[in-house]
Amino acid sequence: MSDEAVAPPAALRPAATAPRRKQLRLPATGLLGGAILLLFLLCALAPWLIAPYDPLAFDYMAIMQPPSWEHPFGTDNFGRDVLSRTIWAAQVDLQIAVFATLFPAIFGTLAGCLIGYAGGWVDALFRRLVDVIVTIPFVVLVIAIVAVLGPGLLNMYIAISAVGWIIYARLMRSEIIAQKKRDYAAAGRVMGYGRLRIIFRHLLPNAASPLLVYWMTDMSLAILLGSSLGYLGLGAQPPTAEWGVLIADGKNFMTTAWWMSIFPGTAIVLGGMGFSLFGDGLATWLRRRA
Repeated sequence: MSDEAVAPPAALRPAATAPRRKQLRLPATGLLGGAILLLFLLCALAPWLIAPYDPLAFDYMAIMQPPSWEHPFGTDNFGRDVLSRTIWAAQVDLQIAVFATLFPAIFGTLAGCLIGYAGGWVDALFRRLVDVIVTIPFVVLVIAIVAVLGPGLLNMYIAISAVGWIIYARLMRSEIIAQKKRDYAAAGRVMGYGRLRIIFRHLLPNAASPLLVYWMTDMSLAILLGSSLGYLGLGAQPPTAEWGVLIADGKNFMTTAWWMSIFPGTAIVLGGMGFSLFGDGLATWLRRRA
């Protein structure tokens, strides 16, 4: 047999696998968001290796110095290096992004699965609860609960979790209602599978994609909310380095030391943008795989 009659399999592989590789590749927005989050993650995991100064060390010989080679972000009214405090603040703000959304996501997902599958009076009662909660702005509810419990990160997590799980439960409820009408759910019931097995082994994995995308977006909102509460004195407390606290420290010096608030504010914008871009890229990637 001649060489011309034999089609080389290797020649067909790049063309055949190219579409598949394209589907598995995260979009550019997701890659950019992931790069931003990776940078902040490095700052949060090892700030002592990146920050040039102690974030709590006072230096009365360097009070309110403008940005320079020695202090790229300048110094504050106690001579503390703003760059070091901004880097260390990433540890607190990423903690807020995770813990302020993790517990609402877990509890809301479980509640949404059970409510969506049960239906009936349970679903009707939940819809009435949602109608009551959504009439009051989310931020107002959180601030009211924190004001009652007292300032601090733990009370802030409790307040956000007490309100935020409703959103996750409503989203998961809608997905479970749609999924339980599929043929595979009916087949599981015919085969005698228990309700919990159908919910958590079959319905939940197929309904989790929108929840995962929303969780990424909610982390960016958690950073904004945590920084807002820190600015108001209801979140992280001084001398802890947190972006909202840093902005509050510099608000009285905007005309003379603008860098005290501008650079932490920029970090908030970049952090929120990182989660939003990564969530947008993840949504696009999941749609390609569907």
